[in-house]
Amino acid sequence: MPRRTVVIGGGAAGLGAAGGVKAVDPGAEVVVYTQFEDVAYSPCGIPYVHGGEIESFEKLFLAGKQAYVEAGIDVRYEAEVTAVDTAARTVTVAGEGTVGWDGLVLATGFDYADPGVPGGALGGLYYVKNIRRAMEWDKVLDTVKKAVVVEASPLGAEMVTALAHRGVETHLIDPHPYALAAVADPDIMAPVEESWRELGVHLHFNTSLEAFLGEAGGTVRAVRTSAGELPADLVVVATHKTPNNRLAAAAGLKLGSTGGIVVDDHMQTSAPEVWAAGDVTEIPHGLTGVPLQGLTGSHAYAQGKVAGVNAGGGDRAYRAVYVPWGTPAGRWVIGGASFGEATATALGIPYVLGVAEGISRARYYPGVKKVKVKLLAEPDSLRLIGAQLVGGGEGIKERADFLAMAVKFGMTFHDLSTMENVYSPAIGALNEPIVVAATNGLAAARQGK
Repeated sequence: MPRRTVVIGGGAAGLGAAGGVKAVDPGAEVVVYTQFEDVAYSPCGIPYVHGGEIESFEKLFLAGKQAYVEAGIDVRYEAEVTAVDTAARTVTVAGEGTVGWDGLVLATGFDYADPGVPGGALGGLYYVKNIRRAMEWDKVLDTVKKAVVVEASPLGAEMVTALAHRGVETHLIDPHPYALAAVADPDIMAPVEESWRELGVHLHFNTSLEAFLGEAGGTVRAVRTSAGELPADLVVVATHKTPNNRLAAAAGLKLGSTGGIVVDDHMQTSAPEVWAAGDVTEIPHGLTGVPLQGLTGSHAYAQGKVAGVNAGGGDRAYRAVYVPWGTPAGRWVIGGASFGEATATALGIPYVLGVAEGISRARYYPGVKKVKVKLLAEPDSLRLIGAQLVGGGEGIKERADFLAMAVKFGMTFHDLSTMENVYSPAIGALNEPIVVAATNGLAAARQGK
C-alpha cells in the first residue's frame, strides 16, 4: 500500500507540501482538503485586480484543476475537515467521514483578527481572501462611492491604493500613528502617506474602530470611530492575520505565543508524523529568535515544500527567517529585511544607523526614481541587523532580498561600503544607495566613539 499523506489547506503552503511529497515519493497517495472552490491561486493579487493593474482574476490561478489530477494529487474541493485525531491518525471530513493517514500536513492558513466591535454581522464588510468572493465584490465596487479600510496592514495598504485607483472615496482608519507601523518606520511611510493624500485618500491615524453601523440584518452604512462617524457603502476589514489554529488546538498540538503551531526546523509539530506550514505556524526570527507568524506567500510555499518533503520520507530543513518584504503603496514601493528602527527600539536592540538617498538608474536616463536606504548595524561589530527602503518602484524587491541574505550571513558596514555593484545607465546608478548608506553608517559609527 502506498503511503498516504493528507494535507489540510489548498493555499501556497498546502500545495507546496503536496508537491514536496510527490517529489520525494512519486507513488505516494496525496489527498488535499480545501474548504474553498479552488486551490493555488494568489490572494495577494486580488487588490491589483480591484485596482485595474491586473486585467482579470483568472490571471491569479497557478494552474487548472486538471493539472493536479495529472500530477497525482487528489484535491477535494469545498471539503471541511472538522477534526484531527493524532493518536488514531485520522481526520474527520464533513460528508465523507473518517479518513486515515500515514502523514498529515496542517496548512490551514489565517483568519483576520476579529475587530471585536458591534455590527460585525452586517453586510458590506469585505474580508479579502477567497477569490470567488473577490469576483463578486469586484462587481459591487462599481456601485461603491465611499469606502473605509480598517487598519493599514500590508493588505490594507494595497486595498487603499486599489480603491483610490478605482475612483472610490477612500478613508483609512488605524489606531497607530502611521501606516504599517508593525513593520515599517515612520520616515519610510511618510512619502507613501503623502502620495495617498495626492490620490484623494483620507487618512485617520491614532483612530480606533468602535462599531459598524447599520440596520440589523442589513448593510453597513457607516463606521463609528474614536474621532467620529464615517459614512461607508463598503468596509474592507484588513486587521492583522491570526493563525487558523482551531483544528490544531483541538488536536492538542503545541501552540506558541502568537497562537501559531510550534514546529521544529523540519516543520514537524509536537505530534509524530504531523507537520505544519504557512500562516498557521510560528517561525523564529533569525537574529532575535522572536516568534513570527503571518509571513508572506513565498515563506508559506517554502515551508510547505519542507513539510511535504519530510512527510514523504525525505530530509529537508527550514532555517529561521530574516524576513525580506516589500509592497507597492501609493505611488511608492517600500520594503526591508529583518527589522527597522521602530522594532529595534521596541526590543531594546542597540544599533548604528546608515542612511542614504540615491537613484535607481543614471540621473540622465529617462524614468529615474528616488531610492532611500536605511541600514542598521550592531554598534561594535557593525554587522548588519536590519534594513528599510522606499523608492519609486525599481530595485526595492531585489535590494530587500539581497539585504536579507547580508543579514543572514553576517555582512558588515565595511563589506557593504566596498561591495561591487552593476552600473548601466538604464538599470543602475554609478553610486549604489546601499554602498552610500553603509559608508554613511561607518562615518556615524566613528563619530559615536
